[in-house]
Amino acid sequence: MSERRVLITGAAGYVGSLLGTRLARSGFVLGTDLRPRTDLGFECLTLDIRDRALGKLMRERRITHVVHLASVLEGSGDRAREFDIDVNGTRNVIEGAIAARVRHLTVSSSGAAYGYHADNPAWIAEEHPLRATEGFAYAHHKRLVEEMLQRYRVSHPTLGQLVLRICTVIGATTRNQITALFQRRRILAVRGAESRFVFVWDEDVAGAIAHGLEADRRGIYNLAGDGALTLAEIAARLDRPLLPLPASVLRTALWAGRLVGVGRYGPEQLDFLRWRPVLDNRRLKEEFGYTPRKTSREAFEEFAAAQARL
Repeated sequence: MSERRVLITGAAGYVGSLLGTRLARSGFVLGTDLRPRTDLGFECLTLDIRDRALGKLMRERRITHVVHLASVLEGSGDRAREFDIDVNGTRNVIEGAIAARVRHLTVSSSGAAYGYHADNPAWIAEEHPLRATEGFAYAHHKRLVEEMLQRYRVSHPTLGQLVLRICTVIGATTRNQITALFQRRRILAVRGAESRFVFVWDEDVAGAIAHGLEADRRGIYNLAGDGALTLAEIAARLDRPLLPLPASVLRTALWAGRLVGVGRYGPEQLDFLRWRPVLDNRRLKEEFGYTPRKTSREAFEEFAAAQARL
């Protein structure tokens, strides 16, 4: 088999930098990002994933494997721009890879693509339908991307696809929309909802992707650590009070906050908190062949210990 030459989109981001640093120890790695860094240990270029030059870059650098991580993680208020980046940008990555005869594409999807629904099963496996609604831009775009990837699997089967539906990524230095919930003086909860969270250690995300690259593995897999934690357990570990409020109160507060422009989130975030998709990782371990080194609890412990040192 020819030399593996990897291009990572979103390489300057949290997971991208971890993965690129890991892969650069043993092979060629090239990164692209809108905000490149010079401290990564591998080359990272300024390039928008919507730019047609991306395919040309793949050809010129003889890329064999693409890891597509770039996406809009938190809403900016500009839904059209977010769609353009997430969906049209991914289409441009795929088309560029096909034109450059890339042999393998890894895409970071999300457990959010399953959607936030009251009838979600206790543990969601890969065969469960993707039901993310338009109310959550990030989740809905991940669903649309996966539907697009399915069409390309039919029309261009020579491009191997590995799709990882990733749960909440967490580690000592994680800062995102979800960890922000855990850093409040009181942790909000929806009364009557367990709000179970599954976590995956940041190093396990890089490890699973690297594992997939090693043998050009194909398929769709949930990427999560073993087990789950409720919001009550999370609050207890962080030694912070849990504030369970009725759903009606939270919905009104979120709606009012958005109306007057003082809140980042709207009433749809209520479902995000109470009806979380809890990912089953059996196929990841048994079929894909990767067992996360840390469980959900152990991965969260990494974050909690770092918080205690602040």
